[in-house]
Amino acid sequence: MQTLIHLISEDETEHETALAVAENLLADESGSIDDVAVVAQSKGIEAVTAGGKHEEQVQSLINDGVSFKGCSNTLEMMDLDESDLVDGVETVPEGAVEVTKLENEGYAYLRP
Repeated sequence: MQTLIHLISEDETEHETALAVAENLLADESGSIDDVAVVAQSKGIEAVTAGGKHEEQVQSLINDGVSFKGCSNTLEMMDLDESDLVDGVETVPEGAVEVTKLENEGYAYLRP
């Protein structure tokens, strides 16, 4: 199974919940979870910003195989650069398109 976690809100509780869910999916002992992806757009991009509250946790998840994708449109809108993201966060042109693409590929959609 593949799981997509969508970060779109500035709500800190949602950021914490999303990252905890990603950790829980990785810890699943059934072996049924093949891939976990996190797409951050709009104010959700704050969760994957270098120097932010969650940088260490995001980096750890990346190191454990979770793919993080940040929306380039959001970066432009918020006057941020790719270098402002945690190392290893991939940028995609449009977060909504990436979410749609991943769902079409069979990813289960979760939004905390």
